[in-house]
Amino acid sequence: MYDFIAIGLGPYNLGLACLTAPIEDLDGLFLEARTDVSWHPGMMLDGTRLQTPFLADLVTLADPTSPYSFLSYLKESGRMYSFYIRESFYPLRGEFSDYCRWAAAKLPNLRFGQRVTEITHDGQGYRVRVGSTEHRARRLVLGTGTPPYVPEPLRGLDGDLLHNSSYLDHRQALRSKRSITVLGSGQSAAEIYADLLGDIGAYGYRLNWVTRSPRFFPLEYTKLTLEMTSPDYIDYFHALPEQRRYELEAGQKGLYKGINADLINDIYDTLYAKSIEGPVPTRLLTNSELLTAAYADGVYTLGLRHVEQDRDYSLDTEGLVLATGYKYDVPAFLAPIRDRIRWDGHGRFDVARNYSIDHDGREIFLQNAATHAHSLTSPDLGMGAYRNSWIIREMLGREVYPIEKSIAFQEFGVAS
Repeated sequence: MYDFIAIGLGPYNLGLACLTAPIEDLDGLFLEARTDVSWHPGMMLDGTRLQTPFLADLVTLADPTSPYSFLSYLKESGRMYSFYIRESFYPLRGEFSDYCRWAAAKLPNLRFGQRVTEITHDGQGYRVRVGSTEHRARRLVLGTGTPPYVPEPLRGLDGDLLHNSSYLDHRQALRSKRSITVLGSGQSAAEIYADLLGDIGAYGYRLNWVTRSPRFFPLEYTKLTLEMTSPDYIDYFHALPEQRRYELEAGQKGLYKGINADLINDIYDTLYAKSIEGPVPTRLLTNSELLTAAYADGVYTLGLRHVEQDRDYSLDTEGLVLATGYKYDVPAFLAPIRDRIRWDGHGRFDVARNYSIDHDGREIFLQNAATHAHSLTSPDLGMGAYRNSWIIREMLGREVYPIEKSIAFQEFGVAS
């Protein structure tokens, strides 16, 4: 009987594995369906970097002395001084992925190639089934991530459209198309557009970038806004009525899904430089909502509506890249224990302030997937160590890693 079983090994549960490794009286097992730690492999474009500083690693904001920190990784790999001379707080995306693999290799309780098929409860604890094997635990930590989201008009279409999560696997095939369209408005869409724009002259395709947003929003990264990724703001947001939280959630995407401002400027500079030799065969289309889609003879026809003008138009393209984000699906393996889980009025997990979702409030904990309850802090890498400090405290009944209570200069609500 394990103290807990964590399902999924993205950065959050991997961070939990690192932080629980030195705790002798907390015995956990970590299960991952994939064969290794793989963090957005389809988007490992050369030179792309994280949008959060290296302090937002697996452990540092909970335990700066941890041997699993990013700085420990740099030191062990002989790259500490190179990183220092580079003078950037922001690790490269490929570098962060390598760091995650480095940390995983040091942990003995991670099991890969283990797809959970069912979870039941026997009155004493949870039974986690993987094939013909069954593991037992007193608690669960869910970190299964979010699958790629495909807009409804595009579901079930023939052809070779792809989600950005597999972009690198299909980039060469895309370059052979006469036209390519990138659909989406966030960082991934911008990175793919910039990558394809750089090769537009060599391959001769037409390139479109289509977004429903009224403009290409930069990531809001001013310091007082960053205070919204704080314990103070979680307390404020979580205490709001459910409907108000959902209203705020809908308007907060730009605070964590925007584009790095430097990348926006680089795209403009590239367009400007290429325009010296003549018109660049590219279109950047804002305010354009996807209504319909069809596929015939190797061409996608997208039915779009200009939101502000309320006018419909169509766009033909051979290649189609969906940078449409990810959307959480409740794992099917939870079906047998659904009655042990709290659900809100919208049919989503009713996530408590301590990150639990079970009725007792101390058995099933959730990583990420809680923007409706914990705001934009839920997907923020920098809050992963903070959340894990809470989960560890809830499981042990004592505070192993000091948890910050209030760090913001501003007040988010009226004092009671």
